[in-house]
Amino acid sequence: MSENNSSLEASFAPLRAVVNEVMSVDDFTEGRNADWAVRFRGTLKVDSVEAYERVDKIFRANNFTPLFRAEEGRHAILAMPGVIDAKPSNAWINIVLFVLTVFSTFYTGALMSYQGPETDLVPVLLIGFKQIYTGWPFAVGILSILLAHEFGHYIAARLHGAPVTLPYFIPMPYPISPFGTMGAVIVMKAPVRNRRILMDIGVSGPLAGFIVAIPVLIIGLLRSQVLPIPAGQALSLEGNSIVYLLVKFLVFGKLLPAPEVYNFGNPILHWLVYFFTSQPLPIGGVDVMLDQMAWAGWSGLLVTGLNLIPAGQLDGGHALFVLLGKRAEKILPVILIALVLLGFVWQGWWLWAALIYFLNRRHAELLDEITPLDPRRRVIAMITILLFFLVITPVPLTIIGG
Repeated sequence: MSENNSSLEASFAPLRAVVNEVMSVDDFTEGRNADWAVRFRGTLKVDSVEAYERVDKIFRANNFTPLFRAEEGRHAILAMPGVIDAKPSNAWINIVLFVLTVFSTFYTGALMSYQGPETDLVPVLLIGFKQIYTGWPFAVGILSILLAHEFGHYIAARLHGAPVTLPYFIPMPYPISPFGTMGAVIVMKAPVRNRRILMDIGVSGPLAGFIVAIPVLIIGLLRSQVLPIPAGQALSLEGNSIVYLLVKFLVFGKLLPAPEVYNFGNPILHWLVYFFTSQPLPIGGVDVMLDQMAWAGWSGLLVTGLNLIPAGQLDGGHALFVLLGKRAEKILPVILIALVLLGFVWQGWWLWAALIYFLNRRHAELLDEITPLDPRRRVIAMITILLFFLVITPVPLTIIGG
């Protein structure tokens, strides 16, 4: 924020003039010791989107940023001194991180496909470098999903003229991460104007990633085999979401993993318990042994589910916020309690609960809090919340055997 040390009083006249064009002003207040220099309150005479565009142009020309708020049943326009200066980013950082992520995902995929005689960790890791080219199915699958997700956010932001960075990919090769990456992030360089724009930017990423993840998963499952689950052997079982179960049923004609005997003697009760606990372990039954690309597709669904947790500034948090506004804060304790309870079956949820509570529980601040969500976006936001329940995986990974 660049500060203007000249007299604020001299700038109030053009602000008054443009505000009078869009609002029937009831009162005018100077903010002597407030974050804003001047406040106008009354009732907007034109659509709030049009009003903000007209006010923003004049305010910025006079080194102010307009804030639209609702106060005491009236509309309020606040003039915040200074304008947001979105500085250019260094694209080379994004490029280098992406290249490293390409390498780490190829390397992770290569290690997944290795079936040689070596069992010690160090020789196997060295073989991964020699056979790195064999990791292409996983790398292509996971990078396609991540690129769709991040550029869904990026393109939506650019279409709205919102300043945003290119994606920062985070390389994290095996054995540190079984996914070859910790995902990617983009950074908004300025507050979002209103909840319509926030929704477009927030939900476009997970929706784009989900659309790509489904065909990647299907192709991968078609390349995979259903085999008996071996006893006494180290093995990781991937968890199930509703979507993942349905896609496996579509490809193989059965719900997997299929146990040797259904728990409680009842398939419905068995799946209800197994879905949320991954217990009892389906030793002796059969399951799909995931191909590299299938693993990438499953990972893409997992990432989508995590991003859609309806809390704070996660993508799902944006969808909930644009629907409920400040009332979304009342749901945060429910989300945190649910994550803590899920932590008793998969401890990773305790870390997510801590990250959300300490780092990510505040919702995005909007410049314009008056403009409501239109009906079409309201429907898309509700679909996004529904998608969370379809792709969330209560127990992402279970290690057995060894």
